Amino acid sequence: MFLSPGIQARGIQLLLGRMMSRVHKDLRFADIPKRTEALLVETGAGPVPCTVYRPPAGTGTPAPVYVNFHGGGFVVARPEQDDHICRYIAATAGCVVINVDYAVAPQRRFPVPVTQAYDVTAWVAENGPTGGWDGSRLAVGGHSAGANLTAAVCRMARDRGTFSPRLQIIDSAPLDQLADPATKQSLIAKPLLSPQLMRVFTAAYVPDPAHRADPLASPALADDLVGLPPALVITAENDRLREEGDAYAKALEAAGVPVIHRVFEGVDHYFTHTGPVPAGKAAIDMMATTLRTALSV
Repeated sequence: MFLSPGIQARGIQLLLGRMMSRVHKDLRFADIPKRTEALLVETGAGPVPCTVYRPPAGTGTPAPVYVNFHGGGFVVARPEQDDHICRYIAATAGCVVINVDYAVAPQRRFPVPVTQAYDVTAWVAENGPTGGWDGSRLAVGGHSAGANLTAAVCRMARDRGTFSPRLQIIDSAPLDQLADPATKQSLIAKPLLSPQLMRVFTAAYVPDPAHRADPLASPALADDLVGLPPALVITAENDRLREEGDAYAKALEAAGVPVIHRVFEGVDHYFTHTGPVPAGKAAIDMMATTLRTALSV
């Protein structure tokens, strides 16, 4: 029996959501305390719940702020999967972290998550005094689907002239929704992402093929990257998404955007959550260290 992409996506939400958001026990940074509060931001596509992570007691001046978008193929809505990263970054980079619970497909399709991601980030940039952070020292980043949203937010901010992120973090991003997933190769026999799963994600998130080449859906297809924020691009050697991430880093660099690009060897998609632990910790520390430098000036 044929099941529509929407039904398949809802099945993934119900059956695989918890498994997909599981974090390796040795990547949970259990020694870092959790200082959080709830936040609800109104956007042009409805209210968006967020979790605010606070750094350790500061110096009296407002801390910079980092807006984080979780992954999950645009289908799984589990921002808590990034709790370990948010706590580590808040503690190590000394910034406030806003973890965004954006809407997901098939219930809310493209461009709703993009609108929500942008509007939340714009609100964060504008409401520093209310929130207790420095909105002028802002960075944005994400993992997998969240990294796609990060690229879209930075593009919209540039085009609208609203705010200027000091850094964008793009970790293991799906950046080309137009290409057939079967053409995206891995160096290992059974990578985490299968072509069938990727097709379900794409069909649920961007059901109209005519919209899949939109730069807000497929940032890798954009030909006007000049003026985007400095970027930290992380790719995994065995990930089916590695080639498009590598290519995007090169395209940003060719457009004059400052880029730090690191390919982590011997790992697959989402290794910052599932391990191997040494590589996962190294990547998360690289995010925090790069953020600390970018937000300190």
